[in-house]
Amino acid sequence: MVMDTIQVRLSHGLVEKIDGFVETGLYSSRSDIVRDAVRRLVLDNLVGIIPDTGDSVREVREIRKRLSKEKFDLNEINKLSE
Repeated sequence: MVMDTIQVRLSHGLVEKIDGFVETGLYSSRSDIVRDAVRRLVLDNLVGIIPDTGDSVREVREIRKRLSKEKFDLNEINKLSE
Protein backbone atom coordinates (compact mmCIF):
# COMPACT_ATOMS: atom_id res chain seq x y z
CA MET A 1 0.00 0.00 0.00
CA VAL A 2 1.31 3.43 -0.93
CA MET A 3 1.05 6.00 1.84
CA ASP A 4 1.04 9.76 1.62
CA THR A 5 3.72 11.70 3.45
CA ILE A 6 2.89 14.67 5.67
CA GLN A 7 5.00 16.96 7.79
CA VAL A 8 4.01 17.70 11.38
CA ARG A 9 5.58 20.19 13.75
CA LEU A 10 5.52 19.16 17.41
CA SER A 11 6.88 20.68 20.59
CA HIS A 12 10.18 19.38 21.88
CA GLY A 13 8.41 17.86 24.88
CA LEU A 14 6.05 15.82 22.69
CA VAL A 15 8.93 14.61 20.54
CA GLU A 16 10.75 13.46 23.68
CA LYS A 17 7.65 11.53 24.80
CA ILE A 18 7.31 9.95 21.34
CA ASP A 19 10.98 8.97 21.33
CA GLY A 20 10.52 7.45 24.79
CA PHE A 21 7.78 5.16 23.42
CA VAL A 22 10.09 4.09 20.61
CA GLU A 23 13.03 3.51 22.97
CA THR A 24 10.95 1.28 25.25
CA GLY A 25 9.80 -0.76 22.27
CA LEU A 26 6.13 0.15 22.62
CA TYR A 27 6.27 1.43 19.02
CA SER A 28 8.81 0.71 16.31
CA SER A 29 9.01 4.27 14.96
CA ARG A 30 7.75 7.81 15.29
CA SER A 31 5.57 7.21 12.24
CA ASP A 32 3.84 4.26 13.92
CA ILE A 33 2.97 6.46 16.89
CA VAL A 34 1.51 9.22 14.72
CA ARG A 35 -0.50 6.72 12.65
CA ASP A 36 -1.89 5.12 15.80
CA ALA A 37 -2.78 8.52 17.28
CA VAL A 38 -4.65 9.53 14.11
CA ARG A 39 -6.51 6.18 14.02
CA ARG A 40 -7.53 6.67 17.64
CA LEU A 41 -8.76 10.19 16.88
CA VAL A 42 -10.85 8.91 13.98
CA LEU A 43 -12.28 6.07 16.10
CA ASP A 44 -13.05 8.44 18.97
CA ASN A 45 -15.06 10.56 16.56
CA LEU A 46 -16.97 7.50 15.36
CA VAL A 47 -17.97 6.41 18.87
CA GLY A 48 -21.70 6.85 19.23
CA ILE A 49 -22.40 6.66 15.52
CA ILE A 50 -21.33 3.03 15.09
CA PRO A 51 -24.51 0.95 15.08
CA ASP A 52 -24.77 -1.46 18.01
CA THR A 53 -25.19 -4.92 16.53
CA GLY A 54 -24.21 -6.66 19.75
CA ASP A 55 -20.54 -7.20 18.90
CA SER A 56 -18.93 -3.79 19.26
CA VAL A 57 -15.45 -5.26 19.72
CA ARG A 58 -15.64 -6.92 16.32
CA GLU A 59 -17.06 -3.74 14.75
CA VAL A 60 -14.26 -1.57 16.12
CA ARG A 61 -11.64 -4.11 15.05
CA GLU A 62 -13.08 -4.13 11.52
CA ILE A 63 -13.04 -0.35 11.35
CA ARG A 64 -9.50 -0.15 12.72
CA LYS A 65 -8.32 -2.79 10.25
CA ARG A 66 -9.93 -0.92 7.39
CA LEU A 67 -8.43 2.39 8.51
CA SER A 68 -4.95 0.93 8.77
CA LYS A 69 -4.98 -0.99 5.47
CA GLU A 70 -6.88 1.14 2.98
CA LYS A 71 -6.37 4.47 1.34
CA PHE A 72 -9.49 6.51 2.04
CA ASP A 73 -10.86 10.00 2.38
CA LEU A 74 -13.17 11.51 4.98
CA ASN A 75 -16.22 10.61 2.91
CA GLU A 76 -15.17 6.96 3.17
CA ILE A 77 -14.90 7.27 6.95
CA ASN A 78 -18.42 8.67 7.11
CA LYS A 79 -19.70 5.71 5.07
CA LEU A 80 -18.51 3.37 7.88
CA SER A 81 -21.37 4.57 10.06
CA GLU A 82 -24.11 4.11 7.43
